[in-house]
Amino acid sequence: MSIAFGLGLNAFPFSGARAFWRWVDLCEEGGVDSLWQTDRLVSDEPFLEVMSVMAALAGRTERIKFGMNVASVGLRDPLLLAKQCATIDVLSEGRLLPAFGIGAIRAADWAATGTETAGRGRRTDEGLDLIARLWTEDSVDFEGEFYRYRGARIEPKPVQKELPLWLGGSSKPAIRRTARIGTGWIAGLETPAQVAPAIAGIKDALKETGRRIDVDHYGASFHVRFGSWDEPLMQRMAETYAVRFQRDPKGGIVAGDAADIVQRIEAFVAAGASKFVLWPIGGDDDDILSQTRRLIDEVQPAVEALNRRVDAA
Repeated sequence: MSIAFGLGLNAFPFSGARAFWRWVDLCEEGGVDSLWQTDRLVSDEPFLEVMSVMAALAGRTERIKFGMNVASVGLRDPLLLAKQCATIDVLSEGRLLPAFGIGAIRAADWAATGTETAGRGRRTDEGLDLIARLWTEDSVDFEGEFYRYRGARIEPKPVQKELPLWLGGSSKPAIRRTARIGTGWIAGLETPAQVAPAIAGIKDALKETGRRIDVDHYGASFHVRFGSWDEPLMQRMAETYAVRFQRDPKGGIVAGDAADIVQRIEAFVAAGASKFVLWPIGGDDDDILSQTRRLIDEVQPAVEALNRRVDAA
C-alpha cells in the first residue's frame, strides 16, 4: 500500500489566474502527488470547467498528476469525454487521473440543461463502457438505451495503455459499477466509518466480477484548515456545509494542526483508503498559499513517515 495525498479545489478561491498559477507552481515544486478539480457546470459561485483545467495543467506542469473529482458522465457525450481524456493524457505524457461519477442529484446542472435525473445511473454505465472501449478499441459500434454509435474511434489513444478509471459514490449501484469497470474508487463526503463498508462492498463485488483493484487504489477526501473552528471563516464554512449536505461539518472538515489532519488520514487508512484529496480552506490568495505551504511542510513528511510504518508492518 502506498499512501499519498493530493490537493483539490471546489469553487475557484482565487482573485484571478495569476494567483491560481502561483498555487499550482507551489504544488508542483513542493512534491504534491496530484491536483483535483471538482466538476460543476451551473453555480452561483465561480467554478472552473473541469476538463479545461485538466488541459491547462497538462501544459503548465511537468511532474504532478491531476484528475477530476469527479466528472459527471451523465452530462457529457462519452465520445467527446473519451477524446478529451486521451488528448490530455498524450499532451501530459501520461499524467491524467480520470475520475467519473453519475453527478449529484441536487446539482443545478440537470434542470439547467433539461437533462432528466431519472436513469442517470444507467446513462453513466453506458457512457463508461463506451469511454473504456474508445480508449482501447480501433472502432466501436454500440446500440444502447441512451447512446448509438457507428464506427466511433479516437486517435491518438491515451499514453497510459491502461488509463486509470476512478469512480466515486458509495451507493449499491456505485459499488457494483466500480467492481465492474473501475480501476480505483474515491470517496466524496464519506467519513472513515462510512468508507470502510463501501470498500468492503467493492471487494466483495469484485469476487463476483472476477476483477481486481489494486489495494492502494481506494481513496478519500476531506477539507482542511490550519486554524480553529472559532474563526469566522470556519463558522461560515461549517454553516454552509451543514445546510448544503445535511451532515455534521466535522465529519468532512478538519480544523486544527498537522497532527489533527494526519490523525484523520490514519483513520481512513485503517478503513482501507490510501489515496487522499485534501481541500485547503482559505479566505484569500495569500491564505490559500499559506495553508498549502503548511500542508507541504508539515503534513507531507508525516504521511511519508506513515508510509514507512505501513511498509514495515
